[in-house]
Amino acid sequence: MTERASASARAFGGLTRRSGPEAGLRPTVLFALAGSLTFAWIGFAIWASGPWRGELEAALGPVAGWAVPILLAYIPALVIGFMLFTLLVSPYRELQLVAPAGPWPAGRWPDVTVLIAARNEADAIELTLERIAGLTYSGSVEVVLADNGSTDRTAQLGDEAARRLGLDYRRLVEQAPGKHLALNAALATVTTPIVVTVDADTLLHSESLTYLVARLTSAPQGQHVCACAGALVAQNPLAGFVTRMQQWDYRLGINGVKRMQASYNTALVAQGAFSAYWTEDLRAVGGWPDAIGEDIVLTWSLLGSRGIVQYEPVALGFTVVPERLARLLSQRSRWARGMLEGLRSHPPPTQPRVLAKLVAGIDYLVPFLDIGLIFFWVPGVILFVFGYPLLFGWWSMLLLPITLAIFGFLRRWHERHVFRRLGIEVGKDVRGFAGYLVVYQVLTSSASLRGYAQYLGGAARRW
Repeated sequence: MTERASASARAFGGLTRRSGPEAGLRPTVLFALAGSLTFAWIGFAIWASGPWRGELEAALGPVAGWAVPILLAYIPALVIGFMLFTLLVSPYRELQLVAPAGPWPAGRWPDVTVLIAARNEADAIELTLERIAGLTYSGSVEVVLADNGSTDRTAQLGDEAARRLGLDYRRLVEQAPGKHLALNAALATVTTPIVVTVDADTLLHSESLTYLVARLTSAPQGQHVCACAGALVAQNPLAGFVTRMQQWDYRLGINGVKRMQASYNTALVAQGAFSAYWTEDLRAVGGWPDAIGEDIVLTWSLLGSRGIVQYEPVALGFTVVPERLARLLSQRSRWARGMLEGLRSHPPPTQPRVLAKLVAGIDYLVPFLDIGLIFFWVPGVILFVFGYPLLFGWWSMLLLPITLAIFGFLRRWHERHVFRRLGIEVGKDVRGFAGYLVVYQVLTSSASLRGYAQYLGGAARRW
């Protein structure tokens, strides 16, 4: 860590006393409240599940009598309960979309460079550029296409579309394979104070950049926001059953987790598909690292030395999600490996802010969620079907109405605060939701376990 970065870490780390927020509870008070409610819920679960543990101990022994409930019930109750209680006591407050103050002329919005790293994206690049051209952002926007050795017509189609649309556009070529290399080559040429990354298959809502920059340039309790993640939903939700399930994951699971993390100024992934960063902060940490989860590792590096990371749910981008199951599972394996890379390179205990240590530390529990689901939940359901309800009984059935209530809360929030505000009509898609509820997590957890194994085994990485 450089001397400058170390000084920055001390400035926002530890138990630094800060002024109260403009509205709502202090993050520390919010954490204490949500944490207390969560542990009260877990305590109730442990008390209520006493007879279940007794049956497990009689059948499987004392170790399994506790191990099974911990993996199958108590850890999920902690993770899901903490997210729910946080969101219940931390309502979203709409941004004021006024030109922020900064090292640019007063009353103007800052200039932005949009980086698009692309490799063989001929099918998508034109529409992506068209959506960027349709942004309502009031500042100037330069677009840089970082072509990572494409062998199709990505470069030609991108250049032609940019001329047709009148974009402030340029293209550079990085032949060495690796998304991080393409992004870093483009970063070296940036002259604007803010950088926004957009995947070549992500379509931005016309107002998304304004909301994203407004959140990035905010200073909650006087803290520097070094990065801000935009919100993503599926661009192709009805292409098939696999995409139908994924649309609910983005709307409910991913959105809910990011909102919870941002309540504590610790969004753990400023994803490359659509996020904003201060150019100076990116350069201070050396840009994007050589990692399969380069955006995850970058985010944790920024959290550790540059400032806080936020999430703006109304800065909406539509990303193309995998249509084939094999591609979905491969993607989730990469995400799991990326999380482990982040935990290894920037362990939560090394984070300078106490809340960042605690929120990031939740990721240590994620592999146990996957293990519990695959090795206990799935066998428990199978045994229950054949008349052996040892692992899956009435206590497990109670999870269904609780889960439906949580998802209902998250769905209504997203439709009210995001889709309705942006004038977007969405369907109900009961079939996709049923698949998401019943089989989706089993599929993605199995993929995550494969990703953990690949990481531990040192399997080769790919673009």
